[in-house]
Amino acid sequence: MRAVQFSRFGPPDVLQVVKLPLPELAPGEVLVRVQATGVNYFEVLMRADRYAVTPELPMIPGVEVAGVVEWVGGGADPALLGARVGVPLFLLGRAGGYAEFVAVDAASLIRLPDRISFDDAVALMVQGLTALHMTRRFPAKDKRVLVTAAAGGVGSLLVQLAKREGARQVIAAASTKKKREFALSLGADLAIDYGETDWPNAVRAQTDGFGVDLLYDTVGGAVTKAALGALAPAGELVFAALGRFDLGKNEMDQLFLQNQSLTGFALLPLLSAENVGTDLAKLFELAASAQISVPLGGKFPLHEAWRAHEAFEDRAAGGKIVLVP
Repeated sequence: MRAVQFSRFGPPDVLQVVKLPLPELAPGEVLVRVQATGVNYFEVLMRADRYAVTPELPMIPGVEVAGVVEWVGGGADPALLGARVGVPLFLLGRAGGYAEFVAVDAASLIRLPDRISFDDAVALMVQGLTALHMTRRFPAKDKRVLVTAAAGGVGSLLVQLAKREGARQVIAAASTKKKREFALSLGADLAIDYGETDWPNAVRAQTDGFGVDLLYDTVGGAVTKAALGALAPAGELVFAALGRFDLGKNEMDQLFLQNQSLTGFALLPLLSAENVGTDLAKLFELAASAQISVPLGGKFPLHEAWRAHEAFEDRAAGGKIVLVP
């Protein structure tokens, strides 16, 4: 089979296509022919050795897959043969999704509704669960909400879920006119260019001078520092940009003086085999019934995974980026 791996850290072209034998099935495992693999920003950081954790090399990235069961090993249900499934490799603590086939325990499979595409299914795994858990733990109802990177895979879903849950106002922050228009099409009440130096003041001007009650931040770095200027007194910053926290003493002092709160968010500790199945089923049904839109930012063939990483680094894509056979 073909797979994409990197054996050294560096730019996107370190991603190389290799030929590997098909995985051997252990008892209870199935072989899934991959139809779509999700690409995530943390994989871009890992490839460049800029993530919070340095992976062992060589590495085949990819923690979310959707496909069709091609072969059933001993001890697994033969009725799974030919089933359309989602494979949340992240729940198993492993990668390997940038490949034509993956072998996994049959118990970890998530059945896909016929009405949902493979592309949408992978888009709703890491990023869908992130948005769902963020809005669940930090409810948007009746609040003024600011979403950074609002046209991205997580941000585009945060905009929709916050509106769906009754946010008083949803403000989308995005870097280009196209992305801002995209966020507005998803239901945002207002879109702000956070490339402008005074963008926090623009947010305040659109919130009667108060600022936002709730800030969902998936960007980090300088954007977080600036965004504090848009946060209302007693507002809450939910920080979900692992490895990109850059607030210093001055920012923290100001935050405390305003009675504001800062809460970190990490998805994996919130997940279990039980709740992932239930939560993904909920997201799949919302998408299948058109209650939420699953924006795709680009589709690239597996052998051009490097182009998918370039799209992330160029900030050219809005929505989820996927690899296909």
